[in-house]
Amino acid sequence: MKRCSKCKKELDERIIAERNIDKTLDDWVIAITIAMESEIDEIRREVNWKWWKQEKEVDIDRLQEEVIDLWHFLLSLSRMVDLTPETIFEKYMAKNKINHQRQEQGY
Repeated sequence: MKRCSKCKKELDERIIAERNIDKTLDDWVIAITIAMESEIDEIRREVNWKWWKQEKEVDIDRLQEEVIDLWHFLLSLSRMVDLTPETIFEKYMAKNKINHQRQEQGY
């Protein structure tokens, strides 16, 4: 995960420098979440969610590619808000514990 985070940082910094981008944190969060919404729509288009249409065979390679596109933006957003691989794991595990407690309590 650390290596992946480093690669993403390098790509983000390259794009920002080459395109001379200057955004606030608010601007970045808005831009990245809009991009993520777009990627989610692309993921959805790869599966048979339209019950009124003829089903097609799901192209798993294409589906995986779209999921990776979403991961790219999620990693960028994570970097923007200072989530490291370690803090992602820690915060995930803490939230997972809460979610299990909620299920036990009839949430």
